Amino acid sequence: MSTPSPIPATAHAAATEYCGHDLVLTEVTDRRGSAVWKATGHKGAAALKVGGGAGAEITAREAAALAALKVDYFAGAGVTHGSAWLLTHWLEGPSTWDVFGPVRAGGAGREQALAAAADLCSAVAGLHMAGWVHADLQPSHGIHTDTGVRLIDLAWAWRPGWDQGTAFNGGMTHLLSPELAAAIITGDKPVAVTPAADVYALAGTIWTCTTGRWPLDYQAAGINPKACTPHELRQHIATGHVPVTAERPWPELQDVLLPVLLDDPANQPTAGELGKTLGP
Repeated sequence: MSTPSPIPATAHAAATEYCGHDLVLTEVTDRRGSAVWKATGHKGAAALKVGGGAGAEITAREAAALAALKVDYFAGAGVTHGSAWLLTHWLEGPSTWDVFGPVRAGGAGREQALAAAADLCSAVAGLHMAGWVHADLQPSHGIHTDTGVRLIDLAWAWRPGWDQGTAFNGGMTHLLSPELAAAIITGDKPVAVTPAADVYALAGTIWTCTTGRWPLDYQAAGINPKACTPHELRQHIATGHVPVTAERPWPELQDVLLPVLLDDPANQPTAGELGKTLGP
């Protein structure tokens, strides 16, 4: 088959070698300068990400992080003609957001969701034990496979001494801890992302998966997030005065998450401790 124009020939060749010559490419996402395809063939399936323009640097950075972390799903990467690409195994399984679907729909599936939340915490704890932070945890960034949770979208993964680049803006703004938002709005680079900031985003991710809404109650603070620029929203979050929403569809779980979203970073549990609290 012919190579789709956005995909470098070297990336297409790598996907063909991995998946088989009967390669079929199905676009999954295309946003912020990076596109992802599911590549399938008789030998298997893979995820192919290609970044162009501003997305090239970010995609190359993610590939370098995957290689440095030696994750078991990384299959290859390259840079060519202003584009960067990476190839990973196709991870079969739902995201944390998907696992919590029945909970959001009416409260069913809580046992499975709680186990998934604990597993996600364990995966983040493993990353922290390796000396890294994810720096962009979101409801769709944990994939629950038959062999455990795999963390994806590691473009902003960081450890001390690692080149963070200049484009980092904290990841998902709605899941920024106040201290990380404050560090970002100063404009000083690099921004040191702490495990505590990751744990805040982890608790916010589980909260969002539970309620279907971001944890902060902007309306109660008189803020219209749709009318704010990301910088303005980070300024609001940095004050620490935006309350957590009072919505409690699963109070037993949310009562565990609430202190993580409110306490001083020094008093937060680690990702592993949070997982043990949520686990059986």
